[in-house]
Amino acid sequence: RSEITDLNREYLRQGKLQVRRLSRGTAWLDAGTSSSLHEASAYVQTIEKRQGMKLGCPEEAALRRGFISLDDFETLASAMPPCEYRDSLRAVSAEVRRVGVVGA
Repeated sequence: RSEITDLNREYLRQGKLQVRRLSRGTAWLDAGTSSSLHEASAYVQTIEKRQGMKLGCPEEAALRRGFISLDDFETLASAMPPCEYRDSLRAVSAEVRRVGVVGA
């Protein structure tokens, strides 16, 4: 049995389950075993490499959904130690400043 299935059943039992159809292009990745974790990791790596963007960046999601300003986003990125993730956030910032589009 899957932990997420157990959680869904409990919400259903309580009458609190809410369901939304995932949009096209959304992938649900299982990481319950070492093999499925490896597959999920390879998938994420492939998407990031081919599309030139990071997946699972809460800072970028917050920026694009309007929860934080570009200035707040840049402050968060600047507070990070030098790393590939920080570089990715800075690239997002530069793109937003250049193109002027925030919302996804």
